[in-house]
Amino acid sequence: LGPAQWAAYAAAGALGMFGFGGLARGRTGRAWVLGLFGRYRGTVRRTGLMWVNPLLLRRRVDVRLRHWRSEPMPAADGNGVALRAVTLVVWRVRDTVRATLGVEDHETYLRECVEAALARVPVEPLGTVRSSADVAGDTLTRLVAADAAPVGLEVFSVRPVRVEYAPEVAAAMHRRRIAALDAAQRASVLTSVVDSVEDTVTRLTMRGLVELDDYERKVLVKDLTVAFCAGRGDTGA
Repeated sequence: LGPAQWAAYAAAGALGMFGFGGLARGRTGRAWVLGLFGRYRGTVRRTGLMWVNPLLLRRRVDVRLRHWRSEPMPAADGNGVALRAVTLVVWRVRDTVRATLGVEDHETYLRECVEAALARVPVEPLGTVRSSADVAGDTLTRLVAADAAPVGLEVFSVRPVRVEYAPEVAAAMHRRRIAALDAAQRASVLTSVVDSVEDTVTRLTMRGLVELDDYERKVLVKDLTVAFCAGRGDTGA
């Protein structure tokens, strides 16, 4: 073979490699953002086997509906007590060009939007007030959706799924909650004892079993209160 034949074979081989290098397979829920020498050249959303110019830079973007569960992020309740909140975000890429070229990493940008929203919206530990949790979720969704829209992200919901006190205040808040429960239990026991004493004295006097003046009534009420409280204490122990 002469030099001309070798050159023809080399050119044919290079052309074949160039052609096979452009073969690609599109998948459902995936898109490619194409660029050439730093300029945007289009977006491919087709599925199946296709051919794309090998010289184009291809960036794959997931455009499916996605769920993202965040790591514990700083938050605060209505009184400014430090919390750690885990949120569940439902979102998708709506504009592939803005999501790819508008920011360096749209997932990192979304995480920062959620963190910024948590710094502005007070949340409450789950299980306290359900209505406040719903209001906080709606407010978070509105703020994050507004912040993420300019970069082509569509946010459907941002809901806190776990809210707990920060480690530096967890012990103090735990003691405070136990004290509140203990006070509520004491108030409940006292109310029950007072009702029982009142019912007992009323029945005794209404049925004519005893006739009491003011002093005797006070003594009877005192003795019954002590007896009922001692009985409640023994039952609780």
